[in-house]
Formats: sequence, C-alpha cells, structure tokens
Amino acid sequence: MKAVKHYAELLRLRCFTRVDVVALTGSEKAADSLLTSYRKRGLIDLVRRGLWVALGLDDGQPVASRYRIASAIGVEVCVSHHSAFEYHGLANQVFYEAFVSSPRRFAPFDYDGVSYRSVAARLDSGVEVQPDGVRVTDVERTVLDSINDIDKIAGLEEVLACLSLVPVVDPDKLLVYLASYGKQAMYQKAGFLFGLSAEQLRLPESFFNECESHVGKGVSYLDRGAAGVYDHRWRLVVPQSLRRGEN
Repeated sequence: MKAVKHYAELLRLRCFTRVDVVALTGSEKAADSLLTSYRKRGLIDLVRRGLWVALGLDDGQPVASRYRIASAIGVEVCVSHHSAFEYHGLANQVFYEAFVSSPRRFAPFDYDGVSYRSVAARLDSGVEVQPDGVRVTDVERTVLDSINDIDKIAGLEEVLACLSLVPVVDPDKLLVYLASYGKQAMYQKAGFLFGLSAEQLRLPESFFNECESHVGKGVSYLDRGAAGVYDHRWRLVVPQSLRRGEN
C-alpha cells in the first residue's frame, strides 16, 4: 500500500474530528482531501457527521472501542449508566446501546452495530479520564445515575446484578453526589439498595444514618411496575422479592 503520511497519527487518535485533521495537515483544504482519500482507501470511516474513526490495516475494523467513540462525541460528554458498568467490568452482559451523559442532547445514531444514546447529565462531578482516552463516570456516580434512571435505562434487575459485582464504594463520594442530586427519593432508594449489600460494599452505618436524615414524609417507589411492600425506615415501596424480614 502506498505510504500515507498521517495514518499513524490518526491511529494514535483513534477517533478524531475535522478540526483534528486540519491541525495535522495545516489547512482545511488538505484536511478535506485527506478525509476523502483515506475513506476511499478504507483507512478511516465516518461515525457520524463530524466524527471519524481510524480503521485497522489488517482487518478494516475500527481501532476505537465503543467507549472511546462515545467519549469523542463532545468535549463535555462521558460514558455513563450501564455502559459505565460495562467499562468498569461490573456488568454480566454488554448492551447494544452506549449511554452517554451530555449537558446537551444529541440525536441518537448507530455505528458498527451499536446505538449511541444521549442521557441528560445529572451531575458535573464524578468523571474519570482513563489512559485510553475514555471519559467515564466513576463507580459511585455510575451506581447513583443508574438508580436515578432505573426505569429508563437498564431496569431494577440489571442494576441489582451490576451492584452485586461492585466490590467496594466510597461512602463520602456517595454522599457528595447524593447532595448534588438534592432529591429525597435518591436518598431513599440509595439507602435501601445499598443496604442490601452493605457488608459487601463496606458501608458504615453512619452512611445510612446520613441518608435517613434526608428522608422526609414523602413516600417513593423503587419500581412502580412490580407488586410492592412498604419499607418503614426508608418510606419506600419496594418489590416483594426484595423484602428483608418484617418492615
């Protein structure tokens, strides 16, 4: 194959925009020429308008993972919810959707068998930038985001399955994020669900006491689609299957 001047740099970037290519080539005209030429030669592929991915020479497959592609959608986005569980190795199954928290909504799109879906960002904190360039919510925020959107993303059963794989969480981080959420229902749901695995997660009773101090008179529902029983401590209606003794 004829030598290609900037292919190594594009491989290093994995995902890139036209702006990135302009920086490499020195002009917009040269960038557009490169993008057209490299795509025809099977060196790069268009993910969506304005976003490209490098392809491997051996197999012609994208060199960027779905998580790296998701992170390249915008400067303020991050991999979140079930996709963050997957990235952290805390999910039993990999969805055909990639969930991306973003302060501004973007139109959903499909690429290479994966649907990329925008989820409204709930917090500004709790994002880690990994060595591979992936921006992803940390484990504590991932759990709380999933609890908050439990009916919209994965469902209660899958969130519980992911939570069962979490080895430990930082109670101080959880409380900071819960305060940022500022919702009584989040304290109720988090207190109950973390209580199911308090020993596994090494959460002290002080964490639960702090959560309980934010529980007012309102009653919340963990899963409105299931027959429920009332948990008095958390003023929460929970599925019968999660009942822990007499409440």
